[in-house]
Amino acid sequence: MKPYVIINAAMSADGKISTPLRKQTKISGADDFTRVDALRAESDAVLVGIGTVHSDDPSLRLKSEALAEERIKAGKPAHPMRVVVDSRADMPLDSDMFKKGLGQVVVVVSRAAPAEKVSALSEKTTVITAGETRVDLAEMLEKLGEMGVKQLMVEGGSTILWSFMSQRLFDEIRIYVGALIIGGKTSPTFADGEGFTEVDEFPRLTLKDAERIDDGILLTWLKKE
Repeated sequence: MKPYVIINAAMSADGKISTPLRKQTKISGADDFTRVDALRAESDAVLVGIGTVHSDDPSLRLKSEALAEERIKAGKPAHPMRVVVDSRADMPLDSDMFKKGLGQVVVVVSRAAPAEKVSALSEKTTVITAGETRVDLAEMLEKLGEMGVKQLMVEGGSTILWSFMSQRLFDEIRIYVGALIIGGKTSPTFADGEGFTEVDEFPRLTLKDAERIDDGILLTWLKKE
């Protein structure tokens, strides 16, 4: 059974998630960082794409020791599983995910990934295969479900977010809209893919909640079946 998938992201008031240089950009404040940490803590796994690893080198560990302790008391690992979608097995062996935080790291590769890279990663962490030349997200979700993942938090980047949305492989979207303008026609957006061309292709959403956090707003949407 596939996990319940929550897409979480932050964007500027004009819909951008970073600058034209695609470098990590602080959009939200302390209160939203606390919210994101809590969402990570309640999730069984947190997922990013290899592009995010290369640009930001995130550890995806919990910042709050109290939240980690709560997970331990509930019989869970201190930190959620960290999942990287990496079709070509390009995950750096010295990334912060391997150096910081406890918790399992799972790298998802395609069957076309170079065997020597897959072998090197397999010596470092758990590697699963899904898809032929690119990671098949639906197949990956089934395998994560078999590994005990019931709730998956998808953090990005924009290409991964687009892939999940275009394939309707999500259940809920939480978007923090920050009080700033980034601009730039080449700045990545929340859904940074080729885009839909027909109205009947658009994924439809139902607004579940709107909450003011700091000077921004958190919008929670459910996928409309």
